[in-house]
Amino acid sequence: MESKRISQYIRSIELARDKVPSFSQYPFNLPAVTNLDTLSLHPKVTFFVGENGSGKSTILEAIAVAYGFNAEGGTKNFNFSSRATHSDLDNYMKIVKGIRKPRTGFFFRAESFYNFASNIDDLDSELSCGPPLIDSYGGRSLHEQSHGESFFAVFLNKFSGEGLYILDEPEAALSPSRQMSMLARMHELVEQGSQFIIATHSPIIMAYPEATIYQIQDEIEEVSYEETEHVQIMRTFLNKPQKMLRLLLE
Repeated sequence: MESKRISQYIRSIELARDKVPSFSQYPFNLPAVTNLDTLSLHPKVTFFVGENGSGKSTILEAIAVAYGFNAEGGTKNFNFSSRATHSDLDNYMKIVKGIRKPRTGFFFRAESFYNFASNIDDLDSELSCGPPLIDSYGGRSLHEQSHGESFFAVFLNKFSGEGLYILDEPEAALSPSRQMSMLARMHELVEQGSQFIIATHSPIIMAYPEATIYQIQDEIEEVSYEETEHVQIMRTFLNKPQKMLRLLLE
């Protein structure tokens, strides 16, 4: 395992706590950031899970930007900005890299995917020669597909082996069956030397075997799949939906 960690693309992340101006200010007052020191990442798949507002997406964004990705998503070649809303947490984040560099990579953000798709169309409209950029995303404008179809087109056509993929809530675009298809595709890419770092609420996606799962509540804790709050709540609801509905709706 140690040899795999040395050769992975991102081995760990560290917060420069001594340089943080104040832990009472955003984004340092978020639970995920307040309790962040050093976190080791799995050579294959690492998940960040937690409630809305816990700061998992903020950490993911900081990892991506500190590594060189555009804050609104895409490959490292994208530099568009529709609105500067990302935090400056990346300035205090140290990325501990392995000895290998990824051949490719992608930062997916569900909330800014529309802007990413628009940027591809804009770039293609400005091209005077060469193949359209959209060809590498399946050949059909991402705006001409449903949100789920467009993301899955990117996942199938743009993602390849030996890549670093940072995904923020990919389930927002995917049906349960597509989430299971995503797991299968993830496994193909992992077997081809890729590394995934994912923030998610989905019990389906976070079921990927042998992954590291960090649950963010009052602190950041490494947990098993069965210990995640998402899985426990979903299982309780599905096992006794009528009882849960009575409690919720009375």
